[in-house]
Amino acid sequence: MIHKEQEFFVVIERDEDGLFVGEVPQLRACYSQGRTMDELMTNIKEVIALCLEEQQELINEFIGIQKVLV
Repeated sequence: MIHKEQEFFVVIERDEDGLFVGEVPQLRACYSQGRTMDELMTNIKEVIALCLEEQQELINEFIGIQKVLV
């Protein structure tokens, strides 16, 4: 079976406990966390694979992130 790689964007924040939290906007309820960026990226790849098994289509097209000063 040929596996086609797909590209996903991960929005990353640091929570109040210092953990890195990542969310994939293109997939519903697809998020994970890690103590380090490397741990987060390992975890998020596993979660993406699980989300892709559950969902057959992407829910949103990721456009980008904008910084706004208010």
